[in-house]
Amino acid sequence: MAMGRRLSRLLDRSLLLSTGPWLVLLLFFLVVRVSKGAPLADLYAQLSRPFWPGSAQSEWLKESQQLEDQQRIATLEGRLARLEQDQPLRNQAGDWITAPVISRRIEGWWQQLELGAGRVQGIKTGAVVTGPGGVLGRISSVTPSTSRVQLLTDPSSRVGVELQGGKGHGLLFGEGSSRPLVKFLNNDATVQPGDVVVTSRASSVFPANLIIGVVQSVNTQAGPAPQGLVQLSAPADQIDWVRVR
Repeated sequence: MAMGRRLSRLLDRSLLLSTGPWLVLLLFFLVVRVSKGAPLADLYAQLSRPFWPGSAQSEWLKESQQLEDQQRIATLEGRLARLEQDQPLRNQAGDWITAPVISRRIEGWWQQLELGAGRVQGIKTGAVVTGPGGVLGRISSVTPSTSRVQLLTDPSSRVGVELQGGKGHGLLFGEGSSRPLVKFLNNDATVQPGDVVVTSRASSVFPANLIIGVVQSVNTQAGPAPQGLVQLSAPADQIDWVRVR
């Protein structure tokens, strides 16, 4: 009897040793299937950690993301600025007329653009002309198929302007150069370089709040009120298409 029990134990142990690894392997595959391979993925991640890329690439990705975010913000700000710029003109009746610049005279006394659109396209004398960035001038004469623009830089041009935010009011005089002169009407005008110049709300020639340019330099010693040179935001020598209304 003792010999039989001993033999039975040896057989059970032998059976367990032979089937045990298969049972463990089967259990392992069941766990992998149920967990969809998550333990293997974690194990691979831990084993391969010494071979991961360095932190430099991670920093590059972060910097790239920051640049993309900054670009998106700049794009949105640009769109908002254009919407604000166009709002006064959208409040006017009529549609925009797009016209090509077919010639330009921007030397000395002559500060004009010739457009390849005229009376046939609906352009009228006195219409406002804008380009990318801001105001260019007004239509001074029209033919059936062409029109002439008197630029803000023309020596005979006079435009009522103000600083954005209502900090000062003045007149913009064409000087025959790329930078017209603004003469403020009040001697307490708080003007400084970088201030944005827009058309005046009191102007009877242009709609109010159209962007003209930025104050580039200021002469506080000029009497009876400060004067400044304005860098136009729509340079006439670089524009090939304009909008008229």
